[in-house]
Amino acid sequence: MGMVPVMAQNTESKPNILFILADDLGYTDLSVSGSTYYETPNIDRIAQEGMVFTNGYATSRVCSPSRASILTGKFTPRHDITVHIGSPSGEAWRKRNRFSKMLPAEYTHQLPAKFITMPEALKAAGYKTFFAGKWHLGDKGSWPEDHGFEINKGGWTKGGPAGGYFAPYRNPMLEDGKDGDNLSLRLARETVHFMKENDPKKTGKPFLAYLSFYAVHSPIQTTHEKWQKYRDKAIAQGVADKGYAMGKYMPIRQEQDNPVYAGLVEQMDDAVGEVLNALEALGLDENTVVVFTSDNGGVAAGDNFSTSNKPLRAGKGYQFEGGIREPYFIKVPGLSKPGNKIDEPVTGADFYPTFLDLAGAEQLPNEHNDGVSLVPLFIGKTIKARPLIWHFPHYGNQGGEPSSIIRKGDWKLIHYYEDGRKELYNLTEDISETTNLAAKYPEKVAQLHKELFAYLTEVGAKYPKPDPNYSEAKETDLLQKTANKKMPALEKQRMEMLSKDFQPNASWWGSMTTKD
Repeated sequence: MGMVPVMAQNTESKPNILFILADDLGYTDLSVSGSTYYETPNIDRIAQEGMVFTNGYATSRVCSPSRASILTGKFTPRHDITVHIGSPSGEAWRKRNRFSKMLPAEYTHQLPAKFITMPEALKAAGYKTFFAGKWHLGDKGSWPEDHGFEINKGGWTKGGPAGGYFAPYRNPMLEDGKDGDNLSLRLARETVHFMKENDPKKTGKPFLAYLSFYAVHSPIQTTHEKWQKYRDKAIAQGVADKGYAMGKYMPIRQEQDNPVYAGLVEQMDDAVGEVLNALEALGLDENTVVVFTSDNGGVAAGDNFSTSNKPLRAGKGYQFEGGIREPYFIKVPGLSKPGNKIDEPVTGADFYPTFLDLAGAEQLPNEHNDGVSLVPLFIGKTIKARPLIWHFPHYGNQGGEPSSIIRKGDWKLIHYYEDGRKELYNLTEDISETTNLAAKYPEKVAQLHKELFAYLTEVGAKYPKPDPNYSEAKETDLLQKTANKKMPALEKQRMEMLSKDFQPNASWWGSMTTKD
């Protein structure tokens, strides 16, 4: 655990912070952000009552790096967790039988103890700290309680719900309730219990409640009732003839019509509603900052091929906007104007300095090196222009490519490590990244490339290396098999989930269990 400087301990006027982090939830997976299929009235409330950052980003296209950035205020190459922990690197990547041109870079496998994390800094500022849900930032010894969280309910090594979304959870940090209990609701109730037990009106201390859902990560599961609701809705809206299009490495989902995933999204929204209602019932809503965001884009390819992020391109694991642009909502009592939209590009690294600012605590610029406080934006002022950087020297599970990205103003440059090619997009004019402008604006490409690699060099970024055993013939054969076999299988699965007699198993993943 990092050494924290002593800060002012006067806690009377400090706001509580409720930070809600979804897993794998896409930019358009909410009704408030344009979905006509998913229903998310409770999460929508946070957006409607707070500030919506239209250019809000995760710092990575996959989970562990993004989560480390939220806690440290650093872009991923600086903390060196550049892919989800557990992903093979170097020659071990060959065991995935992907026949890739590059061997992925090495990376750090746990959150470094030397960093002063956001909860450590807030704890030093007088906050009581609580964590519930997904962690995925290292093995035992690098769990939430080792990085500033005084209470940990459910955070451990695993990145997905080991027992699924219905009890028994198979989670050593979460005591099982009744068989069939919903995991998202359980995490919400743990959070509510914490808020009741640590009501600042009784304790005199503000709190940080960090609710990190496992939803909507695979395996996607829901109840029969929610599946039925969304199955009927998909039929009523009209089911598309084709749900997938082939990307470079694997099929990418084009439609939001998965009734199991829709039910899982609604289960999480129900859980958010329980926490928001409890805040009001406890009389804490007028002094609690509420944040909602996600750790990376929705899963359009790989895993469970769950959703479509359109009009954004691709999804989780990809270098395109569908992989990194997120729901990003902040409600600050007294400052938020309902439904206020802010277009300034911001990232997960910005929460740390923003929370310190709201808490009246001193900034720690040597810790949250890449984040900036967003408080000026809350009051109509500006923040210093800065580039946003992403570094992913890996392939990952979903079909993205080893690449680094810089966004500055309207412009986004992608540098690909396989062949050094560049893609340049004007995101204000082309949010779907359909038109590569690199050939048209070579000076802009050169300028952004120079700035990107100056940063990567400064922080000692690691890079992928060519695989001397690469076989173009084997890779071509794999891609043909994927297009000819995987895509038809996915289309068949899509229609099975929408059939009136769909029955995944006898008890709908245990949700029908009534055992005490």
